Amino acid sequence: MSSSSSVPDGKKLVRSPSGLRMVPEHGAFHSPFSLEEPCWVLDKECSRCMQCDTKFDFIRRKHHCRRCGRCFCDKCCSKKFPLPRMCFVDPVRQCSACSLVSQREADFYDKQVKLLLSGGTFSVTLGTTDKGETMSCRLANNHRYLFLDGESHFEVELTRISSIQVLTEGSSPEGGGSRASGLLIQYKPMGSQDAQTLRLDTTPDHKGAAHWLAAMHKAAKLLYESRDQ
Repeated sequence: MSSSSSVPDGKKLVRSPSGLRMVPEHGAFHSPFSLEEPCWVLDKECSRCMQCDTKFDFIRRKHHCRRCGRCFCDKCCSKKFPLPRMCFVDPVRQCSACSLVSQREADFYDKQVKLLLSGGTFSVTLGTTDKGETMSCRLANNHRYLFLDGESHFEVELTRISSIQVLTEGSSPEGGGSRASGLLIQYKPMGSQDAQTLRLDTTPDHKGAAHWLAAMHKAAKLLYESRDQ
């Protein structure tokens, strides 16, 4: 049975069989990028390593990958890596395949999340209107909303986004590849089942916005992966 203790800022420490996790007090406030802990393969159903097929015995103990829940020998599941998508406080044991995925995701949490939280400035077009409004767009601290602020203000809940398309400009005369110039977001506003279109375009005087778009594209991939789990 897991045990928990309250900590500041609306979160709590929970000790599960996989390790110590920092999770929101209320489950409804989980980050949309988070993954649920997997169900572990039962010890009695696993007599051999699920990677190298080594037979377990008194000397060769079995270990569970904290990301996939499968069973491995120490050689195939010996290293520990951060796993922020499951809210682990410390690095946890992962198999080689899962550790590669977690390492790729580390860049998102170490760099791109900070970029998304700081925000970018765009020309924002809502629906079928032709006129864009200059607005700042940033990710909420709990990762659940996009906040858009200008003369007007509105929010987009990430879980209600159905698709995100990156808009690009053509390659440069110097031979460089195309770069992100905007986003086309399809979502359903709160209280509505009708899809709405939101377009964000970079402006010449806000060059850093292209990096925010690239980070948001990565966020969208993680968001869709979370839904598929």
